[in-house]
Amino acid sequence: MSRSTTPSTSTTAAAASAFGDSLSREASAALDSYRVKDASKVVVRFKATGNAPIMKQNFYKITASNRFQTVIAFLRKELGWKQSDALFLYINASFSPAPDDSVANLFKARPPPASQLRAT
Repeated sequence: MSRSTTPSTSTTAAAASAFGDSLSREASAALDSYRVKDASKVVVRFKATGNAPIMKQNFYKITASNRFQTVIAFLRKELGWKQSDALFLYINASFSPAPDDSVANLFKARPPPASQLRAT
């Protein structure tokens, strides 16, 4: 006669319940921290390249929790461009971020000596 080594159903259910409670507490804590808006500011420097118009002021402080789409809309407004006009933005002259990237994440991805986010 062999003895079964699988745990009983009541033990498995109790362990799953404890794991689920722990997971739900961790998940709700993560969601709560995500909902808190980052009020810090990031300095964004716009640098014209090619035939792009030169702006009178090229340094702006933007809230870190904003999405990059906000930066694009802000620059269109400053330049007086329509939504249909082509606008290409690159971070540190190397990559074009997705509009749903947060400004804080892009700022954290910059090279260490820089103290500002450069959009060209």
